[in-house]
Parts: sequence; structure tokens; C-alpha cells
Amino acid sequence: MQSAVSSIPEPGSGSDWSPVSWQKKPTAQQPAYPDSMELKRVLAQLADLPPLVTSWEIENLKSQLADACRGERFLLQGGDCSESFADCESSAIASKLKILLQMSLVLVQGGKKRVIRIGRFAGQYAKPRSAETETRDGVTLPCYRGDMVNRSGFSPSDRTPNPELLLRAYERSGLTINFIRALIEGGFADLHHPEYWNLGFVANSPNAAEYMRMVESIGESLRFMEILTGAVMADINRVDFFTSHEGLLLYYEQAQTRTVPRRPGWYNLSTHFPWIGERTRDLNGAHVEYFRGIANPIGVKIGPSLTPDEALRLTDVLNPANEPGRLTFIHRFGAAQVERCLPPLAENLRRYGKQVLWCCDPMHGNTETTRDGIKTRRFDQILKELESSFRILQSCGLHLGGVHFELSGDNVTECVGGASGITEADLSRAYRSQLDPRLNYEQAMEMALLLARLMAQNHR
Repeated sequence: MQSAVSSIPEPGSGSDWSPVSWQKKPTAQQPAYPDSMELKRVLAQLADLPPLVTSWEIENLKSQLADACRGERFLLQGGDCSESFADCESSAIASKLKILLQMSLVLVQGGKKRVIRIGRFAGQYAKPRSAETETRDGVTLPCYRGDMVNRSGFSPSDRTPNPELLLRAYERSGLTINFIRALIEGGFADLHHPEYWNLGFVANSPNAAEYMRMVESIGESLRFMEILTGAVMADINRVDFFTSHEGLLLYYEQAQTRTVPRRPGWYNLSTHFPWIGERTRDLNGAHVEYFRGIANPIGVKIGPSLTPDEALRLTDVLNPANEPGRLTFIHRFGAAQVERCLPPLAENLRRYGKQVLWCCDPMHGNTETTRDGIKTRRFDQILKELESSFRILQSCGLHLGGVHFELSGDNVTECVGGASGITEADLSRAYRSQLDPRLNYEQAMEMALLLARLMAQNHR
């Protein structure tokens, strides 16, 4: 196995692409490390550590995403807006896994399609920021960029980017992935026992009865098939589960980019599904340069500023072979702008026959600030963007192939609305996100049930 630090030529050597060729391009959202030698030492150490995922897992995901491009599967991606090192503990990880498993069960039942489960965790430790610095009481310091870069405390030592935190991010990502694998291999995702996935504080949810009826129906179907065949359906005991994060901090991504035996190309082995953010998708920038060369399936967040021509050029650069499953556009326009923004992009890419998986992120474009200065999102606006995306893509002769949610396994009050009736006055009761507001469990399950109905309508 060849690493990106020890065996790759330095930028300017004349090679077309390498895991470090991004360093020749304009960079955005990268921290300024004060000690370059310490950064180099840490990157060399990271490059020697074992990979967090494998190339065959990555290729399996790409194959499943190709199925989703053909309308045969549906992508469910979800997790925290930004992970923290403090949340790397068993109950927090298990609760997020439970939500995604339950949501996928609802979507399979309603949409009659196999669901690809991708967690937005095990590496989501860096966040883009709108400003380089933050000022409090006349003191200006670098902004907080996530636990893998610096600390949220407001002091010079907290806010100075520290390369050692890259190692801490790698370690916690590895702990998270290994715990998830152990849970799944141990039968945590066994459809014979979906009651294992219940979260106690939602027993009285307005949607609890509907969900339990669905669970009982699936259980009866399994028992019927096993009686009919005379064998236990062993494949139901486990599910495929993949990880994702925004590939924001390119030094970290570079260090885990490697070749593997008996497969061509370079793989980012820190995650199965890295994505490029809305702020870093510059066609001439460092992130697009890095992502164009890795073999992973990749996502790109796209918003209202993207033109049809830019979208077409992104597909040419990031998926020159037009390979199904390689490229996912995660669109985040907002309920107020999706009708204007999505049709011209979808129609143009369809006209040129581009293989793109359309995945709706109805969270980011619907962020607003209350009169009290609290960031929130409204359940009805999230649902409205989903409904519009289904309809628009269908009218263009395409289909919505996935959804991307920010959600929490905790009983938080960060988004307004839903059957539980969270109001603006409730936000201060249990608002725990350091950055963006997330759906809580009840809201996520209600969204899954409503989404399943949309899928069922489109299935008929």
C-alpha cells in the first residue's frame, strides 16, 4: 500500500494528479498552522496508520449508488452537523445508528426500494466558516473550525490550530466506525428484532403507533417467508452501513489517500463517501482538484449560486467517464428557491446524458434566525422542499434518489414544528448544537414516514 506522504512527488513535478497536487491550487477554508514542521510530522504519522475503511467497502457503496441512479435503491444520509470529540461515546453513537436504521426501515416499507444507509459521522470534525476570525469584548481570535482543527473555548491556546488534533480525529473516527461495525455484526440491525432500536423518550410520540404497526407487519412477513422456505433468512441479521464526512481539511484527506493491492487508482481510506461543500466547489480550487483524482464515490453540495454551465463542468471534471454511482449532487436550495433553481440544472444535465444521483438536503437552505437570535429550521419548510424536489425531478424525466438530513438521537429542541409541536419558545429548552440545528428523534421519524408516503406515490 502506497501512502500520499512518503511516495508522492511534490507539487510542481509535472504529474497531472496526485494526492498533493491540490496544493498548487487556490485553497479555501484551510487553517493556518503556525508550526509547519509539526504539521508535517503529524501528516507522516497519519499516513502510516491503518486505513479506517477498505477499498472493497468503497466499491460496494459505489455499486449501490449506481443502483440508486437507476432508481433501484434510495440513499438515506444523516447525522450531526458537526461531531465533537466529547460525543464519541457508546450511547450517542448507538442512538444515531438507531435513528438511521429506523428511518431506513420506514423508507423500505413505504418506497419498496432497498435503502443505502450513510452516516454523517466518524470524521465530521471540521466545519467551514464564513469568517476567519471572531471578536468578543474587543479580543479577536481565529474562529472555531471544529474539533480536528482547534477548540471552541475563547482563548489564544484554544483557537490556535493544532496538528495533534488531526490524530485525535483519526482515533475517534476509528473508535466510532469499529463500534458501529461491532453493533451490526452482533445483530443490532437484525430485522427479526427491530425493538432493539427503540428510544425510550419517544414512546408517546404521535407516530409511535404507526411505526409499531409497520414493525409488526415486517416481522410477520419475515416469519411467513421463513416458514415457507424452512430456513432462517440469515442475511436479514445485518445491513450495510457506510460513513461520510465533508472532505474539508485537505491535509487530513491527503494523509489517508492510498493505492491498494490489485485495484487501480487512489482511494481516500478515511471514509466511504467524502463530499465537497458549497463553499469549496470552485472549479479551479484545491478541493475539486483533490476530489477529481480519488476513486471513492463523491458528493458535491450545490446551492442557488450554481449555474447550469458550472454544474455541467463539475460533472465533466469530477466524473469524466460518466460512471453511474460516482457523483452525487446534494442540492440545498431552500423551499423558497427550489422551484427556480433545480429545474434548469436538472434539465441541462439530462440533456447531456450526465449520470448524477440527485439527493435533496432540505436542511441548509431553510436555516433562519429567530427574533431572539437563535438559528432554527422549520419542519414544514423542510418537508416542502422535499415534496418540491420529488415533483420537479419527475417532471424533468428524472427521479430523486436520496435525502440528506442533519439529525440527533437526543431529545433536542432545535427545529420548530412537527407533530410534537415544538415552538420558538421551546428552542432554549434543549438546544445543544454548537453549529446548525438538527431534527430530533420524533421529527426525524415523522419526516421518514412522510417521505415514505411520497416515495409510495411516486412508486405507483
